[in-house]
Amino acid sequence: MIFIQDKKDCCGCSACTSICGKNAISLPLDEEGFQYPLVDLSLCVDCGLCEKVCPILNVEPEVPNPAQKGYLLQLVENEIRKQSTSGGAFTAIASWVIKQGGVVFGASMDVETFEVHHQSVDTVEGLGQFRISKYVQSHVDDSYNKVRDLLKAGRWVCFSGTPCQIEGLHHYLRKKKYDKLVLVDVVCYGIPSPGVFKDYMQWKQKEIGGKFKRVLFREKILSYNYTSFSVYNEDSRKDYHLGVEREQFMRSFFSNINVRPACYDCKFKKRYRVSDFTIWDCYDVKAFSKNFDEEGTNRVLVHTELGKQILSEIRPNVKLEQFNDLDYFIADEIAMVKSVPMGPKREQFFKDYQNMQIGDLMQKWFPTTMKVRLNSLLRMTAFRFGIYNDAKRIVKRLLGKN
Repeated sequence: MIFIQDKKDCCGCSACTSICGKNAISLPLDEEGFQYPLVDLSLCVDCGLCEKVCPILNVEPEVPNPAQKGYLLQLVENEIRKQSTSGGAFTAIASWVIKQGGVVFGASMDVETFEVHHQSVDTVEGLGQFRISKYVQSHVDDSYNKVRDLLKAGRWVCFSGTPCQIEGLHHYLRKKKYDKLVLVDVVCYGIPSPGVFKDYMQWKQKEIGGKFKRVLFREKILSYNYTSFSVYNEDSRKDYHLGVEREQFMRSFFSNINVRPACYDCKFKKRYRVSDFTIWDCYDVKAFSKNFDEEGTNRVLVHTELGKQILSEIRPNVKLEQFNDLDYFIADEIAMVKSVPMGPKREQFFKDYQNMQIGDLMQKWFPTTMKVRLNSLLRMTAFRFGIYNDAKRIVKRLLGKN
């Protein structure tokens, strides 16, 4: 049976709960607000399936793939691209699957509970709930079972998620190759706590008032390169927009303390993956091509022949350019191949989380100091003078990130 001794050995992918035919495994939140498997010994028959499908106990070896291809991609339909985190690659791929009579699975925010759950849709209109990154771990629930049943019924299925969720599904399906399964993973920095996020949003709801309608982690309210954490209210006067350099939940995440233990030693940080597509941002698109605007572009790695076929068929709907130097293509995306470092004060942060009101916790750890305000002012000033992108390039060079 599955038993987690060290929490870095569980990514919360849900493969173990999904495979259990006795429903003996649940995924309650721990004291840090992350899901971990809990086995009901009165139901468990010790069949061992949960251990066999665990992607951490059975790490998929990275096999170099000389046929891998890299592309820059922008969705032609600008309105949908504006609603997307970057260039709209997921929408283009998912729309193709739906046009084949298929079903698409993705992460959706429930603004009533402030939880993120994997949902399925079979209409292009339904894809809207999956756009915009969700910087919190989603509940997979019974999605793996639904994927299996749809595939067995002969339907096309597209499943999108973090690399650990994709490998969790891959192992849950016992590595069986389904010709109509399309896997899309996103380059993942790490996973912040669902419990912390829920508590934080409930506090914000009381603080701001009104009724929240939408939560957008990376909205292009000003620009693709200057994104905002946004909350839209039924009373528009109470809408909430803050850049990531000021927004407290986002600061907790990017400080590397509000991150799942497994993410500090992630087993899925690799260039060659089990998915058909790996997609991520291309903020500095001019460093790769002069043929794209700066309002949102995806970088896409295509790992399989199915991926290449789909990319060929969606060409009328996207602006696409192949990039041949793949080493350069991925070089600045450290999150693809390297785990996030643990913030040195992580343990104390979560001790405080267990003992403090969430508002007091955030004010203690992420106060809006003069330094934070100045940083925000400098960013906004650079943006308004049209030098924000150039300034970012200079800073990256000075920090040795290029």
